[in-house]
Amino acid sequence: MSDRRTQDEAAITAVLVDSYRAWKAGDADAMVADYTADATAIMTGSLRDSRDVIRRSMALGFEGPLKGSSTWNKQLSIRFLGEDGAIVVSESGILFAGEVEVPDQRKVNATWVLERRDGRWLIAAYHNSPALTPGN
Repeated sequence: MSDRRTQDEAAITAVLVDSYRAWKAGDADAMVADYTADATAIMTGSLRDSRDVIRRSMALGFEGPLKGSSTWNKQLSIRFLGEDGAIVVSESGILFAGEVEVPDQRKVNATWVLERRDGRWLIAAYHNSPALTPGN
């Protein structure tokens, strides 16, 4: 792998780690700091169609059911799309206050789409779905 791709992978991973840290801190502004203005987040039953909508939703969550939570994340792959695009696949889950492990039934498979804009890697889209489906 070229030095540039190694640097890109490190920069992409840092963007995601910063987002996870912000979640743990309950800081919705910091969590979306590296999202594009037109970012989307799709989760079961919801579409959040801009960075502002994502931020507002997370702020409400951090004040309510997500208060004191953090995330568990296992990066599975990074695939580049040309020079300025990348897809990250991960397995993730929410650790609620006091938990040390995410139960299997709450784990999700997640896809992150990132793009380089003005030399910075930014999150353009996020999607997750349950890692386990009924019958698995």
